[in-house]
Amino acid sequence: MTITKDMSIMEVVQSYPDTVPVFMYAGMGCFGCMAARFENIEQGAMAHGIDVDALVDALNEVVNASDEPEGILATE
Repeated sequence: MTITKDMSIMEVVQSYPDTVPVFMYAGMGCFGCMAARFENIEQGAMAHGIDVDALVDALNEVVNASDEPEGILATE
């Protein structure tokens, strides 16, 4: 799944907990905030003066890294 700027912040965090540090590093550590439940990533980024495209890229890097297989199974 690809994260897009129109997805809700809480939807992303609930589906991909590994993204929490990305949000926090970007300055969006307000997961207890009521707005986080209703805002999408673009709205939250704009409210905090964050480059939404860079944020979405970083979130997708984390998600794609966690989707990679742990190792290759060898069959002999």
